[in-house]
Amino acid sequence: PGRRAAAPRAIAIGSSTGGPQALAALVGALTRPPPVPVLVVQHMPAGFTTLLADHLHRLGRLPCAEATEGTPLLPGRLYLAPGDRHLLVREAAGGLLAKLSDGPPENFCRPAVDPLLRSLVAACGGRVVAAILTGMGHDGLEGCRALRQAGGTVLAQDEASSVVWGMPGAVARAGVAETLAPPEEIAARLLAACMEGVA
Repeated sequence: PGRRAAAPRAIAIGSSTGGPQALAALVGALTRPPPVPVLVVQHMPAGFTTLLADHLHRLGRLPCAEATEGTPLLPGRLYLAPGDRHLLVREAAGGLLAKLSDGPPENFCRPAVDPLLRSLVAACGGRVVAAILTGMGHDGLEGCRALRQAGGTVLAQDEASSVVWGMPGAVARAGVAETLAPPEEIAARLLAACMEGVA
């Protein structure tokens, strides 16, 4: 892996089977809102993501909502990919904007984690921290590889706390995850990673 990039500009989280519980554990364990936007792709059909965003918002750790086209991505807020749309990020004057895509499914999923990670690497280089949580399949693996090559940080949920150790397991076996941990510990590591580049 290359030299560590400067302070992260975004946190990206990908999850599937068992993800809502893992996301709730992670968000609930945040001791403060991160100083960057948090982008979440949870494999879910349209309609269900609104409920999930609402549920995460009610934990009271940080404002959570579905991402909408062209929204400026603000620090300390969580943006959830809406069901059946890919969530991408693009660079705009002075910040990052959300972009929604009806592009074809990837890894049999829309939203998928890989398109988000690719767009973040394009916009931010290695200045991204990604966490891959419980889920079937290997969505997120290619995006995490690209992120790691750019100098970014990849965390993955450990097998013991995962409902299905597919997605995090793929990242772990490929050697791109720096840390394997339960969601509560990932929350602390995400906050720490945001501070490292600042010090």
